[in-house]
Amino acid sequence: MSLDTDIALLSKVPLFSELNAEQVRLLAFSAVHRELRVDEVLFREGEAAPSGYIVASGEIVMSHGEGRRKKVLATCEPGSLIGEVALFIATRRPATATANRLTDVMEINRTLIIRMLNEYPHVALRIRAALAERLTATVAELGKVQTALQKIDRPLQRR
Repeated sequence: MSLDTDIALLSKVPLFSELNAEQVRLLAFSAVHRELRVDEVLFREGEAAPSGYIVASGEIVMSHGEGRRKKVLATCEPGSLIGEVALFIATRRPATATANRLTDVMEINRTLIIRMLNEYPHVALRIRAALAERLTATVAELGKVQTALQKIDRPLQRR
């Protein structure tokens, strides 16, 4: 892919939407492309996670477990950011990522993101605000799930 194509793709990733053209160009220039064959594993559950990935083309399946106990958690299409948390903190992969077809991913290293946040503190504040907003929305959704589960559980307890 060309640098311009990479810039266009990164600009559409919600986490990077707050970045200006210069900052997105830096990300695109520093990203490393990796092409995966069908059924090739990008990373395995439990591995250290030093980076995040953007699906440039193809499809990545996120799964938990193996063999008969394998459970598909999500399918990531072009423009998807995989491993967002790994861009900010040292963590482990919560799932296994496998190419579902010929796939190209862009790897963004945590070191680069941390450097950008240090060099552009205003970007750090905008990203922090965006992540806080998403976390608040997630907590609200979990509250709805908890309420729904409690409604289901009450009739079961009466039996």
